Amino acid sequence: MSNVRPQSGVDPDVLSRLMAQYFFRISHGDYAGASDQATEFESREMAWAEMTKVCSNFLGSISRNLKQDSEWHMELLDESRNTVFRIRLVAESIDRHPSA
Repeated sequence: MSNVRPQSGVDPDVLSRLMAQYFFRISHGDYAGASDQATEFESREMAWAEMTKVCSNFLGSISRNLKQDSEWHMELLDESRNTVFRIRLVAESIDRHPSA
């Protein structure tokens, strides 16, 4: 029986130990919640790509429900729960009336 290895030449068990774990966190107003289950990515670039994909899936419903002068953001946290990336959506009221 031959020992078949992936084309990359890296044993799958070794690869899974090399992949970094990340957690998603979403904050909006009084709500803030982080995933309990980690997601593994081979690189920061792959983690960023997935985060932007997930964020784009939420964007329509978030923007329809966003209140004036509020903020929504999604963060990707590393294994130590430190923020690696953040995407923010900010709704600001701009006062264009001159002061009396």
